[in-house]
Amino acid sequence: MEVGKGARRGGASSSAPPPPPLPSFSSYDMFAEVTANGTQGDLVVLHDALGFGGCHLGLGVPTTGRFAGVDSIDALRAMPDWTAATPLRVVTGYANVAKDFFARAGFPHVALLGADGALEAAPLMGTADIILDLVSTGVTLRENNLKQVEGGTVLRSQGVLVANRASLLASPALLDVVHELIERLEAHLKADGFYSVIANMRGASAAAVADRILADARLRGLEGPTVSPVFAPGPDGRVSETTDLWAAVVCVPKKQLYESVKALRSVGGSGVLVQPMTYIFDEEPARWRALLEGLGMEGYVPGGGGGTVAARAA
Repeated sequence: MEVGKGARRGGASSSAPPPPPLPSFSSYDMFAEVTANGTQGDLVVLHDALGFGGCHLGLGVPTTGRFAGVDSIDALRAMPDWTAATPLRVVTGYANVAKDFFARAGFPHVALLGADGALEAAPLMGTADIILDLVSTGVTLRENNLKQVEGGTVLRSQGVLVANRASLLASPALLDVVHELIERLEAHLKADGFYSVIANMRGASAAAVADRILADARLRGLEGPTVSPVFAPGPDGRVSETTDLWAAVVCVPKKQLYESVKALRSVGGSGVLVQPMTYIFDEEPARWRALLEGLGMEGYVPGGGGGTVAARAA
């Protein structure tokens, strides 16, 4: 497989910069490109699903001419046009990822080319047969008479958090910061899908109110409702030690907010308040445990009070 020279838009060149010493935000496509050839083995992913920058790296194949009937990667490979003398010319900014992809897909004759400017114009100009580039909505491909084909998605990408393995192993303070970053990111991403809903309810007891709420599956929240007494002054201005007024708090998915409000009303809820949630801290994140395992530091204790990373893991 040939790899042509030239500027590479979007991807990384063979002279990629060294991994950052501190945690940095990147994209999974960039991570895959700079680590595909083994030159950036010290780069590790701390969080691989940050929920922004979603797209995929895929093939763009002309819609007309000899490619008109090509609708899959298998059909593209089966074309008799590709020989050692006339290989499939692919313009891309992701030479390392592309090399691995076409090797796995069984293409014996491929030439990977770099390009200046818009890759989408290369097939029309005759400087390439197809492109391999990032695709979000597919509009740009269609505007340039290109199409996606079955099996032509190389990888899916979104924002990721990366760090230098050697830096993490050398600095307990940095590893502790990474632990907090992962905890906060996980908690915030989980909370982003929920609202905290509070309603006043009448009932003989907290348990009685909870029973009415739990009878509706939409109101069960993460574990169940939190029900606490509401102390309001009586006619004499004094607060009674007993109450039949309760505040019920439930955590509901954002997409089910209005249905949940109606459900609360149906079981006697009133004065409904809705609050955004910033964090939901649950058990220690699986991504943190996976990172420690990858570093060979399964016993590491965050905030262990000085010492080396290895000593804290002992």
